Amino acid sequence: MTVATPVPIGFLFSTFAPGGTERQMTELVRRLDPRRWQVHVACFRAEGPWLDRVRDVAPVTEFDVRSLASARTLTQARAFARWCTERNLGVLHTVDLPSNIFGQPAAALAGVPVRIANRREVNPGRSIGELIAQRIGYACAHHVVANCGAAAARLRREGVRSRKISVVPNGVDLEACVPRGPISVVQRVATVANLRREKGHDVLLQAAAIVVRDFPHARFDLIGDGTELAALQAQVEALRLGEAVSFLGHCEDVPARLAAADLFVHPSRSEAFPNAVLEAMAMGLPTVASAVGGLLEVIEHGRTGTLVPPGDPAALAREIIRLMADPGQAARLGAAARAHALTFSFTRMVAAFEQIYLTKLAHGALVKWPRQDAMAKS
Repeated sequence: MTVATPVPIGFLFSTFAPGGTERQMTELVRRLDPRRWQVHVACFRAEGPWLDRVRDVAPVTEFDVRSLASARTLTQARAFARWCTERNLGVLHTVDLPSNIFGQPAAALAGVPVRIANRREVNPGRSIGELIAQRIGYACAHHVVANCGAAAARLRREGVRSRKISVVPNGVDLEACVPRGPISVVQRVATVANLRREKGHDVLLQAAAIVVRDFPHARFDLIGDGTELAALQAQVEALRLGEAVSFLGHCEDVPARLAAADLFVHPSRSEAFPNAVLEAMAMGLPTVASAVGGLLEVIEHGRTGTLVPPGDPAALAREIIRLMADPGQAARLGAAARAHALTFSFTRMVAAFEQIYLTKLAHGALVKWPRQDAMAKS
């Protein structure tokens, strides 16, 4: 589809908090071709470290939604529908579960011609009510984009038809991921993830207690904030790992932190397609990760990294110890990881999303943009 003038496109975020979904969607907003798209952004709360990066390229409108179960949310939904109409949106893209639930029905009410939802979780651990509400959101969307095959498979199990699903893997900023220098010793281990139970930091700490018996100089850097911080700090104390483990909190410059590491570990119990793994691989870090979800799609065991059963600290410790004892193998895994990660650029990701938008705009009954009612008001 050839676009003579930029198409108004809207994105609905919950917040701009640190997280993989927020990072990927922020980069998408920033990198869309302005010759094709006029970007508008809405959110529930205008807060978080990614907010300023979005505001650099698009206006941000806040709809104060604190609870999807609140009666006041209906008023906000009508206001959001007006927002879509006033901007004559050709496309509305909701980025996560809360925005899918809220934004897709409201955009349908507004008659937005192309409505795109996201699915970026494999095993979301949500309540039945939330999942039912999201199903309604998906029913109001024309298309649902998953970030890995495992998430797409989950959508199909939940009743979304295959023809309504596309897979667009996450992208990575290849310019920021400068390859790490030669690996001659493996001593410092890094992990990057919000401190939530499903991310498996407790498993890593149990594994660390085993590793330091053989490698007492091993160090473990945990990068990220979250609700499990106090519990994990208590676990470190109980395991007497105080000298071996550092909690570095949220970091804006993750590549700089990874550049100081020798090995990357991602011990999630459940995972879709984690940005941090892609960034680590793009920097040439050997990676040990759980054999779950989208990790099975990005890591080829024994060639671009190693995979271990989730929730198994002994297996995780064995792989870490093996690579600490064999830096040459670690270096080979890191080199292969970087070569593979170079195929996951933001350029590729943005082009894939643009193709979905353009295809849907061009399809049959969806060629209702620009809408005549909105044109009459302009």
